[in-house]
Amino acid sequence: MRILLHICCGPCGLYPLAALRSEGLDVTGFFFNHNIHPYQEYIRRRDTAIQMAEIESMPLILRDEYLMEQFLANVAATPEKRCGYCYASRLDATAEQAKKDGFDAFTSSLFYSRYQNHNLMIQKAEESEKQHGTSFLYRDFRPGWQEGIRRSKELALYRQQYCGCIYSEKERYTPRVRKKEQTG
Repeated sequence: MRILLHICCGPCGLYPLAALRSEGLDVTGFFFNHNIHPYQEYIRRRDTAIQMAEIESMPLILRDEYLMEQFLANVAATPEKRCGYCYASRLDATAEQAKKDGFDAFTSSLFYSRYQNHNLMIQKAEESEKQHGTSFLYRDFRPGWQEGIRRSKELALYRQQYCGCIYSEKERYTPRVRKKEQTG
């Protein structure tokens, strides 16, 4: 079975790739992460995904598009709903690519993260499955969280400190205001 694995970044792709291969699946990576901010961070994640693919001898389809304006146009009015757009846009692109290239199914390294909304991601992937007429393969890769971290450190891969969009960057690096300071 040929699987197209959306890769959000090199470190997060390690465990899902190993898990899928352990099932005897033929895996090709797909990098499309148009919303990473700033551009330098996008480049680092893209290059690390390429590095990981080379180390792991995984074919990689690179959709090298930085579409910050498109991302902002779709989420600026309701930034609290940004993750739904983010999941949908990347999973939809993956399903479309899988259909175009004749893969049996698609999935994503997003299902590796403990910090993502799995139910919402599954919903968006199933919508993409229906829209493009290709199969979605769900696997909960979270049990391999520590293994993926260990391997990424062992391979000295760049490890990012936030999800990727401008809003998650702000949440990660902006000092949190204590509740007392907010009211006082």
